[in-house]
Amino acid sequence: MNLPRLRPRAVLPLLLVGLLTACATSRPALGPVDASGPEVWRSRGYGWLLSVTPEGLRLHHETAAGCHPDPASSSELKQLFGVQAPGPSEGVRDFFPAPGETRYRFDRIAALPEDCDRHTVWSAPELFNVFQATFAEHYAYFPERGPEWLARLEAERPRVSPSMEGRALFTLFAEALRTLGDAHVALLADDASSDALTYEERATGTFALLEQEARRTGRTPKAVQKEWLGAYRDGILQTVLRGQGHHVANQRVFWGFAAPGVGYLNVMTLGGFVAATDGDDATPEQELAALEPVLDEAMAAFAGATAVIVDVSNNRGGHDVVARAIAARFADRPRLAYSKWAKGAKDVPPQEFILTPTSRPAFHGPVHLVTSDITVSAGEVFTLAMRALPQVRHVGTRTRGSFSDVLVKPLPNGWTVHLSNEHYTDPKGEDFEARGAPPQQPLDVFPEADLSHGHAGAMRALADSLEARGAK
Repeated sequence: MNLPRLRPRAVLPLLLVGLLTACATSRPALGPVDASGPEVWRSRGYGWLLSVTPEGLRLHHETAAGCHPDPASSSELKQLFGVQAPGPSEGVRDFFPAPGETRYRFDRIAALPEDCDRHTVWSAPELFNVFQATFAEHYAYFPERGPEWLARLEAERPRVSPSMEGRALFTLFAEALRTLGDAHVALLADDASSDALTYEERATGTFALLEQEARRTGRTPKAVQKEWLGAYRDGILQTVLRGQGHHVANQRVFWGFAAPGVGYLNVMTLGGFVAATDGDDATPEQELAALEPVLDEAMAAFAGATAVIVDVSNNRGGHDVVARAIAARFADRPRLAYSKWAKGAKDVPPQEFILTPTSRPAFHGPVHLVTSDITVSAGEVFTLAMRALPQVRHVGTRTRGSFSDVLVKPLPNGWTVHLSNEHYTDPKGEDFEARGAPPQQPLDVFPEADLSHGHAGAMRALADSLEARGAK
């Protein structure tokens, strides 16, 4: 997952949702373009209006419920739209963060719609309309996660009045979002309200088991998770790597030998390899600069291995570009890793992402990729990339099923919603959103009977089996 850091008037009857969605994704240009004014571009999908001026970039969000500005600065917007390339015809342009990254296609329009900067005070019913329209136009997985979700949301409309308090409206939105069960859906309050207004997705799978343990022992879920993560780490270092491993890259990567001839690489996040300074996260380029030397050392050590275990069973996501960089260490020739496209991006072909072999140290022998229901977001994108390689065998349990980049949509009152608006498919065209990528070889990575030590035991057994196979 890539998470861009970016901080609309009429009531929307349910019967018009399909029509409004179509209108939102194919709105016509607003008359002749004024060459003397700022360039204004409307995205295909995503609901963005991007203004390009000599002073920099400005972004607005557009739905059938109206238009409002994004608070992001020009420098922040350049992180997402800093590179431009001509589109397939005049008046069409692609904007993207960097070469090889997701391209966003835009059409030139005459000017911003008149209401984009005029509407400054939004009532609760108007905010409800924006919230509803945002999901109707951009959420890509209602069939899989909530076939009746829009109807259920519409049924809540009578509760929303101009005098409705913010806390009550936030609670209504949060309760609706929880029913989707999507790890990439979120609702965030503005800073002034964040101490009172919170949203948390319901725990499932392994996380639900940890919550059960917290209730059983009378501890907080945070304390139980911290203890569990400590056991996970110690199990890798002592049981899997037998005290001879490396724990590096800001404590995000483990590597070493799990058995004679069996390499082991565990990547817990696809980012965070550089400690944050002054509250700012490192850029993907900085992350790769910190990670690549670690991979060089590990791959050089694995040169004589008969097999390598790549463990992303506890990977919480990060940057897709980092996922591809790691997967490239196992690619022997260029291969299609996955394709992606956004809901509502009319006449935009899926963008293909190719794994290209690296000139740095690499391993092209047998690989066992380990995942679990915790493997999520960019961890799942990494899973797609690795599954595209013929020497990789996928082991473990299904991934979480949240592949899409997070589309960040600020609401006009300072709240922000996150949602999944993109489809990721493997080279065969399969989309695993909401169901997760299934392993070829089942292995219970976090068994309920032994949550604290089951992972280390499973990896120990896998490594020993590969050692015996290599000996034969």
